[in-house]
Amino acid sequence: MYHVGSKNEDPTRRGFAHFFEHLLFEGSANIGRGEFSKHVEKAGGVLNANTTADRTYYYEVLPSNQLELGLWLESERMLHAKVDQKGVDTQREVVKEERRQRYENQPYGTILLEVLDRAYSTHPYKWPTIGFMEDLNAASEADYQAFYKKFYVPNNATLVVAGDIDAANAKALVSKYFDEIPRGAAVTQPDVKDPGPAAEVRAVINDRIQLPAVVLGYRIPPTGAPDYYAVDLVNRLLSNGNSSRLNKSLKDEQQKAVGTGAFSLPFEQGGLAILYAIANMGVEANALEQAMTAEVRRIQTDGVPKAEFDKLMAQLETELVNDRSRIAGIASDLARCHQLMGDTRLVNTEIDRYLALTPADLKRAAQTYFTEQARVVLHYLPAGQKQP
Repeated sequence: MYHVGSKNEDPTRRGFAHFFEHLLFEGSANIGRGEFSKHVEKAGGVLNANTTADRTYYYEVLPSNQLELGLWLESERMLHAKVDQKGVDTQREVVKEERRQRYENQPYGTILLEVLDRAYSTHPYKWPTIGFMEDLNAASEADYQAFYKKFYVPNNATLVVAGDIDAANAKALVSKYFDEIPRGAAVTQPDVKDPGPAAEVRAVINDRIQLPAVVLGYRIPPTGAPDYYAVDLVNRLLSNGNSSRLNKSLKDEQQKAVGTGAFSLPFEQGGLAILYAIANMGVEANALEQAMTAEVRRIQTDGVPKAEFDKLMAQLETELVNDRSRIAGIASDLARCHQLMGDTRLVNTEIDRYLALTPADLKRAAQTYFTEQARVVLHYLPAGQKQP
C-alpha cells in the first residue's frame, strides 16, 4: 500500500494515482511486458489493485510456499517498473474505456463526480480518482517517471505479509528483496483547509435516464476520528438492508422510490456521507428530496430506538467479523490501519470504537453533520427535462 491517491496529484495531472494502478502491471526491468500477472496465475494465485483518494493498494494471494515470488514481484514494482511511453499509451486506452463504462455510459454514473466537485472548493478531494483524460493526454513520459520516483519509494509504502508463514523466514525474505531499495525524498501529504460549503449547494443534472434521482452530500470527519464511527452508523441505519430507514419509508411505505442507499467516503482528511434515491414512476425530484430529508430529521429529533440500534450493531459486528475471516481482508486492514491511521493494533480494536457508541451518539452525529445548511443537493433529471 502506497500513501498516494488522487489527493496527491498536481491539479493539471488529475488521475495519475489511478493510472499508475494500471501502469505498474506492465512489467519491470526483469519482468517482460504483460508478464507480471502470468507469474502469479501460473503459481495458482490471484492479484489485483485499487486506488482511492488517499492510497494505492496492490496485492497477491498466493499459496504459502510462493511467498518469495510475491515479494520479488512487489520489489520489482517498487524498484524498476516499466514506466515508458509504450506502457503509458497502452494503459491510457484502458483507463479511457474504464471511465466510459463506469461514469460516462452508466445511468447516474456521474453522481460521485458531481458531488465531489461541489462538496469541496479548494481541497484535491474535489476531483475523482478516475481523473480526466485531458490531463493524462497532456502528460509527458517525464511526468509519469517523476510521479513514480516521488511516490513509489520504501518510505511511502506499507508492506504486509499475512497467512501461513514462518515469521523469521518472512522477515529474511523481506530483507533480501527490499533492504537495498533506496529511500526517496520525504513525501508530505497535502495540507489544505477546506471546511466545506458555507450554505446549501443545489444543482440540476440532466442525464440519459428515465427516472429522476436525488442525491444529498454531507461533509463528515476524517476516517478514524471519534465522530466518524457515529456518522458511519447513521449511514448504515439509513441504508443497510431491506429494513433500513430509507428503504422502508421511501420504497415500501410511501412508494416514492424504486431504489435508495447511503454510504460513507472515509477520506483521510475529511470525507463525505452520500444519500441517494431513484424516484418511482410519476414522482418528482422535489417530493423525493422532501421524503429523504424527513428521514434525516427524524433521527435528529427522535433519535434511534434501542431495539433498532441493537439490530444495527449486530449487523455491523457480523460484517466486520466476516471481513476478518479472510487472510486477504486481514492484510488489507493491517495496511489501512498502519498507513492511514498510524496504528496496526486497530485491526483488532477499531471495532470497539463502534461498540462504544450509544443511540445518543447517533442522534448527535445526525444533528452535527447532516445539516441542511451546508449540504450538496443534486436533482438528476432526464435529458431535456426542466425542474418543475
